[in-house]
Parts: sequence; structure tokens; C-alpha cells
Amino acid sequence: MKILLQGACVAALIAACPVSAQADSGAAAIAGRWDAALTDNGPDVPFRLDVVNDKGVLKGVFYDGSEVSETTTSADFRDGKLVLKSDHYLTTISASLKGGELVGQTTLEGPGYGIKYGFHAVRHVDAPAQAAENIPSIAGSWVIPLESPSSKGEKAFRFVTQQQGAFATASILRIDGDTGAYSGTYKDGKWVLSHFDGHRPGVIEVAANSDGTLGVVAHNEALVHALQGNDNKGYGEEKYGAATPHYIAYRPEVAQAKGLPAPDSFLTHTVARDPNETFKFSFRDVNGKLVSNEDFKGKVVLAIVTGTWCPNCHDEAKYLVQLDKQYRDKGLAIVALDFEEPEQQQSLVRETAFVKQYGVKYPYLIAGAPSEMWEKVPQLNHLDTWPATVFVGRDGKVKAVHSGFASAASGEFNTQLKQEFTTRIEQLLAEKTTASAAAPVKLAGGESIEDLWDRWNDQP
Repeated sequence: MKILLQGACVAALIAACPVSAQADSGAAAIAGRWDAALTDNGPDVPFRLDVVNDKGVLKGVFYDGSEVSETTTSADFRDGKLVLKSDHYLTTISASLKGGELVGQTTLEGPGYGIKYGFHAVRHVDAPAQAAENIPSIAGSWVIPLESPSSKGEKAFRFVTQQQGAFATASILRIDGDTGAYSGTYKDGKWVLSHFDGHRPGVIEVAANSDGTLGVVAHNEALVHALQGNDNKGYGEEKYGAATPHYIAYRPEVAQAKGLPAPDSFLTHTVARDPNETFKFSFRDVNGKLVSNEDFKGKVVLAIVTGTWCPNCHDEAKYLVQLDKQYRDKGLAIVALDFEEPEQQQSLVRETAFVKQYGVKYPYLIAGAPSEMWEKVPQLNHLDTWPATVFVGRDGKVKAVHSGFASAASGEFNTQLKQEFTTRIEQLLAEKTTASAAAPVKLAGGESIEDLWDRWNDQP
């Protein structure tokens, strides 16, 4: 694997990139669906890439399974060369069109790493439908017991699969969140599934065993862990490279009957140090303004421990934007406690692109570097996931902490998460402000300072 040194120059190199770029007259030659692959780092990682031409303006579209997941922040095709940038991930695809094929490289960047892949793509051609005869059924939820605990103390992961005949999607769900939806088809007795949505690439093989279990081989899973901020403990001797964990997945009822360890609970992994203690924070926003918990007295607060380098934090942000629109006027305040690597704090290129890409209106407070999380958020025990969502009541105290984020790739667990979030938010909003909480200060015309702050944040 090719590892690059990352420094402050990275932000400067991409700062000049526009959010969208006008393609040249050859845009029509590049538009359409491509069967792409990342190469040169273990098994190839096939993925779907669409290049969309909207009146000469290009964009790249990535998929999570069969669903649209991400779009590029800029795209350009000039002199036979295609450049796709996802500044909200610091991912760049650069390829030349030669003989109807795209050939080039992909660069992924994050805290302390830069990873290069080869890139190759050909025009998509629909394959003949595969007969569904003698294809085992693997759809549903599974439990993967671990031979040794993960770096976060987990003794088991969840494995979530969906299936339509020979086509299947699967996701490994850890306490941080899931790997995204790996997808592929059944061939020669197994499914070969892959994933790349602009970040967290990987390939897994899934085979149905005669005893009712699944064999799961996770090629490049070490890389996936590296990209999600883990240290790979228990996933091979190499921190980066071709570590290939072999898992056995059991149906939950079978795992329970066998006395196998269960996955951690998202609601008990991280807890408040003292539930009677006011949850305090005080950090500056992207404009240098100091913002603290005191600015949200009387409101229900979702304080999100997050970082824009974290793929699961991207997944959660899309959902938080929806919650913000739904509940802001009812008294909910969402506040991101954002931990960015030191070289990103100089320019906040990725954070700025992230906020724009997802339409974030709630404040992002620059809390420090990822390594400073425990120092800057000391009121939570066993805080080690990205993201972590802290539910704070109107009295300023922690009511719950949800570790990680299970995206749509996690199926029923994403549904459960959304039900949990909305139920808890509505219950907390229904509680009256305690007598000790200060009443909002009214300005001329009856508008409160909180109302003014919310209205200001809503400005484009």
C-alpha cells in the first residue's frame, strides 16, 4: 500500500478548487454510467460511478449498495482528463480517457494518512440476469463473535444483509457505525461484495455454510478500520495492508443459545460520568465566536462529538439536518463538537465543504484535534466512538448518549435508531423548563436572543 505524508500543504492544494466546474465541449463524451474499480491495494474494489452532465456542468455520483449515497463537490473534464473532487472527504479521482476507458488514480486523505489507489473504469453494460436457482438465503441480521476484543472493547459485531435473488448487500455494524453497504452478486458458491462511496473502500466475501452460519472474509477491512479512526487491534498484524479477517456469523438466536458474546449496546457503551452534572462545553465556531452550553439554556440539546474525517459522522450529519429542520422551532438545538486534525484547523477546507455539501445550519464548534477528545469532553465515561450523540435535557443534564451511527446500510438498526432519536427528542421537548433554568431574554418586538441566534443560523 502506498502511504503519503500529509501536511498543512494539503489544504492549500485543494483550496482553489471550485464547488462546481464548467466542463468543456467534450462533457457528453464522459457522461454516463461507469463500472469503476480501485486497484493496486489487495483485491480490486469494484463500484458504480455515474458522471452526470447537466447543461455542461458535471458531477460524479457514488452509490451505497443500489442507493445514491454521495456526489462530488466538483467535477471537470478537459483535454481528455477527468478530475472528480469530494472536498468534504478530501478524495480526488484523476483519470484520462483512453480508448473509451478511464485510467488514473484515486487519493484518499485523513488524519495522518494519504492513500493512493489505481483507478480504472469502463462503460457499463447490463449483464444477463442470473438464475436464482440454488442460491442460499442470507438476508437478515447476524452476530459475528470476535476472537479477541476490538480496540473499543467490543466482543461481537453485527452483520446485516439484504438479498434479491443473486444480488445482495451487506454491512458490518460496529459500535462506531457501519461500513456502508457492500454489494455484489452470487457466483461460484459465494457472494463477492464491494463498497466505495467516495471513502471507506473494501471487499468482503460471504459464503453460506452447511451448518447455517456464514463465512465472512473481509479483505481490506484493516483499511476500513484505519479510515474510521480505529487502531486495528485484533484485525491482523499490519496496521495497513492486506489483513484479511475471517469471521463466522450466526443468527442472533443461535448465538444466544450457544452463549456467544453479544454486540455492545449503543446506549450503554458511553455514559455520563455524573447524570446530575450539567453538561458543559465552550468552544469557538468557524467564525471565531465563543459558543457554550450557556447559550442554549432552556433548550433540548443534541451535542454531537464528531469529525468530518469520520465516514459515520457524514452519515449522521445527513440525518441531523433533517432533525434540525423538523424540531428547531420546537426548542431543539443541535451543536457539533467538531474534532479536526491540526493541519485541517488552519483552513477548515474539509469542514467548510462538509457543511455546504449537506446543508448544515446548526453550529459547528471547533473543539480541537481528535486526540484531544477525552480532555475536551471529560464528562462522559468510555467515550471512544465517532460519532457520539449526547442528549441533553432542558435542565442541562445528560439524559442519554448514543454511540456511533447506524446508517440505512444497517437496515433495521437504522430504523430503530431513528425511532429512538425522535422518541427521545419529543419526550425531552415535552418536559417543562426547570425553575432554575433562566427564562429567555426578550428583545424589542418580543424576539428572544435564542430566536435571533436561530434566525441568524438560518441565513444562507
